[in-house]
Amino acid sequence: MLLPRFFGVLAALAAMTAPAGASAQEPVVPRAREQVTLSFAPVVKRASPAVVNIYTKRVVRSRVSPFFDDPFFRQFFGDQFGGFTRERIENSLGSGVIVRANGIVVTNNHVIAGADQINVVLSDRREFEAAIVGTDERTDLAVLRMKIDGETLPALEFADSDTLEVGDMVLAIGNPFGVGQTVTSGIVSALARTNVGVADVQSFIQTDAAINPGNSGGALITSDGRLVGINTAIFSQSGGSIGIGFAIPANLARNVVASILTAGRVVRPWLGASGPTLDKELAKTLGMPKPGGIVIQRLTPGSPAARAGLRVGDIVLAVDGREVFDQEEFRFALALKPLGETATFLVNRNGEERRIAVRLEAPPETPPRQKTVLGGRQPFAGATVANLNPALADELRQEFTEPAVVVLEVAANSIAARVGVQPGDRVLAVNDAAIGKVDDLVRAIEKPAAAWTITLNRNGQVLQTTVGG
Repeated sequence: MLLPRFFGVLAALAAMTAPAGASAQEPVVPRAREQVTLSFAPVVKRASPAVVNIYTKRVVRSRVSPFFDDPFFRQFFGDQFGGFTRERIENSLGSGVIVRANGIVVTNNHVIAGADQINVVLSDRREFEAAIVGTDERTDLAVLRMKIDGETLPALEFADSDTLEVGDMVLAIGNPFGVGQTVTSGIVSALARTNVGVADVQSFIQTDAAINPGNSGGALITSDGRLVGINTAIFSQSGGSIGIGFAIPANLARNVVASILTAGRVVRPWLGASGPTLDKELAKTLGMPKPGGIVIQRLTPGSPAARAGLRVGDIVLAVDGREVFDQEEFRFALALKPLGETATFLVNRNGEERRIAVRLEAPPETPPRQKTVLGGRQPFAGATVANLNPALADELRQEFTEPAVVVLEVAANSIAARVGVQPGDRVLAVNDAAIGKVDDLVRAIEKPAAAWTITLNRNGQVLQTTVGG
């Protein structure tokens, strides 16, 4: 992989050291080691001190009983009867990158998920405890703060990952299999990879630099030492590297870190417009020359998109010059933009292209959630419900189209659980009463009834069931 570049450098050096009057094509024996050495050692020495190993511990408690595995016994006494509790310690490892000299570390969420204790070890073997500042499951990123007592640590700053091109040389630094800090090299194999399956917001950098278990959360750097990605996943059927690794682009990681440090959590822009990907069949139906883009089918009144002038039927082709071919790239393009900024949408409207500026805002808490635990003798007893608003819909990873009542939790062995009510269900109606907010539901279930007919929306499918009163 390095041979073409190596021989190109060698030829250039040979030409520089050729005696005066010698032909440019005449081979010359190198006179110094530097003329034949190609090494990334200076880059690694500069970057590796900021790449850390992360060790986590998690206490797992389990109840042990001689009757615990007997289904007949558990049917009558449940899981709380008898036995004793046994504890065991689960250890895991991963990598991370110090991105601020005061001890701020970015890593993958799956590296520290469920951890009771986190320790960070530097390349010089210094070890520090760390606490979680915030996590974001949707990008599989987490931010840690090391307890360093005022020390100043080496750090890597995020570079502009949009400058990467396929074929660029990259290095992956991490702690694979717990053997210690390791550096591997490769090239950028592809950009904007989606459907990797490890995050909701995804547009990964693909590389053939070897990434193995334990590399997760480590640094992907360019050949001049710039941090352009956070290593996060591999494609493998054996558990080892086969040359297909994925890294979260630095531009996305930078926004996630900044949001967590500012607000303690990631708040993403709310557009208030949605629709399907313009695939081949839909493009043919709409008379578009090729697939690619997002067709606006739903527009929330008063939303940022509606106020900006987007319309149902518009086809979004690009955001700030970044082409969007599908839903994943559309979400990624919006996730790169901080709240309060304006994004320029390139849209096709009735065959004509136009640019529309949309101010990006946080999803609002309107209407108020009004979180309520329901009791009594009715089908929703034991369920916790709330008014669905754009902010809650974002947290639940649901699409918001209009206010509704959503089920947040269902207590085990409750009436609601036995009826079949599930978290995420939207309550549409109880008997003949339409349900639009929590107060509607409370009023509907207060009235005694010989039978209850409830209508739910579950993942877009309308379900109706009738139960006795």
